[in-house]
Amino acid sequence: MKKSGSSKNNSTTTTTTTTNKFSVLVVDDDLVIQRIHKVFLNRFGFETQVVGNGKEAVDLYRSGASFHLVLMDMEMPIMDGPKATRELRGMGVNNMIVGMTSRDRDSEKQAFMGAGLDDCYMKPLTADTITSLLQQLNIKYH
Repeated sequence: MKKSGSSKNNSTTTTTTTTNKFSVLVVDDDLVIQRIHKVFLNRFGFETQVVGNGKEAVDLYRSGASFHLVLMDMEMPIMDGPKATRELRGMGVNNMIVGMTSRDRDSEKQAFMGAGLDDCYMKPLTADTITSLLQQLNIKYH
C-alpha cells in the first residue's frame, strides 16, 4: 500500500472539464491524493471536481450540483467520509459513492461501507480500479 504525503487542503476546489459524459467528485483532504486521482480521471476523460472535506461535498449537492461518481476519503477534517456519505444518502443522492481509505482494517472498511457506500478501495486508486469504476458507471447509466 502506498502512503500519501502529509500535505493537507481543507478548502480548495478544482474543476477540470473534458469530453467524457461522466462527472466525478473527488473528496479528499490530501493534496497528493487529489492530484493523483485528478490525473488518472483526466486521462479517462472524466469531468472532475475536487473538494477538501465531506462538508464541501454535501454543500455542493445542496447547491444543486450532481455527479455520476463520488470518490470519498474516509478520514478528513470538518466532516469525515462516513458522515458525509450518510448525509448524501439522507438527501436522496443515489449516485455511486465509492470510499477511499489508506487503512487496511476490514472492520473500518465495513463501518465505512455501512454509511452507504457502493464500494470501497485502498488509495490511491489505480488505473485498473478506475477502469472497473468506468465499467460500473456504463452499466448503471446505460
